[in-house]
Amino acid sequence: MLEIIILALHVLAAAGLIGLVLLQHGKGADMGAAFGSGASGSLFGASGSANFLSRTTAVLAAVFFLTSMGLTYVTSHKPQTGSVMEGHKTEQPAAPVQTQPAKPAEPAPAPTDTKNNEIPK
Repeated sequence: MLEIIILALHVLAAAGLIGLVLLQHGKGADMGAAFGSGASGSLFGASGSANFLSRTTAVLAAVFFLTSMGLTYVTSHKPQTGSVMEGHKTEQPAAPVQTQPAKPAEPAPAPTDTKNNEIPK
């Protein structure tokens, strides 16, 4: 049950991180602000949105990291219910069969030249 809760938080944090990273402006976004696409009229103000988004991204990144560590801990400390070899049949090796030694291979016939029957000397 704990694993499912941590996994759900992990997926929500990952989706939130993806959304927040896509919402943020890149380093070259300041040049676009000169042509009217700036964030001066936004809900948080010109610098408030960047500050809010970066802090929220940092919090979600920390949650993502902690849920990753939690999932690792929970899944590695599960009790073993059986053997790792359970369900696999192990066959006993068959008794060795007496066989005749193999005959040596006959040498391949020499290639014949059909164009010229005479070999130059």
